[in-house]
Amino acid sequence: MLDLNQVALFVEVVRAASFAAAARRLGMPANTVSRHVQQLEEGLGCRLLHRSTRKLTLTAAGQAFFDRCSQAVGDITQAGQELADGNQLPAGLIRVAAPADFINAFSMGWIADFMEAHPHVGIEFVLSDTRADLVGEGIDVAFRASHLEDTTNVARKLFANHFILVAAPSYLHVRGTPDDAAALASHDCLTQRSNSRRIGPVVWRLQGPQGLDEVTVSGRFAANTAGAVLQAALTGLGIALLPALVAGPHLRTGRLVHVLPEHRREGGGMQVVMPSRRQVPRAVAAFVDFAARRVAWDWQDQEVAGTTIL
Repeated sequence: MLDLNQVALFVEVVRAASFAAAARRLGMPANTVSRHVQQLEEGLGCRLLHRSTRKLTLTAAGQAFFDRCSQAVGDITQAGQELADGNQLPAGLIRVAAPADFINAFSMGWIADFMEAHPHVGIEFVLSDTRADLVGEGIDVAFRASHLEDTTNVARKLFANHFILVAAPSYLHVRGTPDDAAALASHDCLTQRSNSRRIGPVVWRLQGPQGLDEVTVSGRFAANTAGAVLQAALTGLGIALLPALVAGPHLRTGRLVHVLPEHRREGGGMQVVMPSRRQVPRAVAAFVDFAARRVAWDWQDQEVAGTTIL
């Protein structure tokens, strides 16, 4: 007969993507978790996980077993939570994935307010412009600046945003200010691209007064994060296409100038994403609700203060 506790441990290991991470979440020694999963495999007569020093991967049998068991384990756990004391305080560690420049764009005062209101909750930020694998990397919540692609995740939209053209006054003093989108082709343009793409011409698609303008731009500087492109623009290396959220504070101080203000690229809004709506810990649910209010307010405050970029 299957030991349901061992099944639950196996499901937690898969969700956490490691024995150590699962053990931390459960408050158990990692070797105990590993031993119980091994006993489950022996009882089933098949291997469920491939183990290596780098990561765990499911075997075909393990994937089939996880697919059948994970929802049932989640339902049982959720039922237990619903029967528990409704006043139980949120507690535990929340791992939060966000773009590399997230903390620069938003005041961390709201994080301090949340932690003061929930003294038993810890927060670990994982900052990168590379999209995190929520399940594989053990992420509880992710802030993402684009539309939801993985329909297995649960998203909550915070606000809409757009991209604008900006440059430092020093650059425009030397090279001049373009008077239409086509003129961008003769300027040094700062581009953001993935690690797999080398520097070279790219196409910027901009909404203008006459509709969509497509212009091929190039320059001698490119980077894989908006923060690096921003710093290059502030230094005077060229014209950048950046989220209004990122460029706005520097427009208001005069360190950047809005170029072709009638042109913009739509997109770049912010949403908060969770791996699943099932079995959401109280701490995670509280964090998402708090962030949905405060991050959206933060952006609305910037909109009011920076009407020139909208």
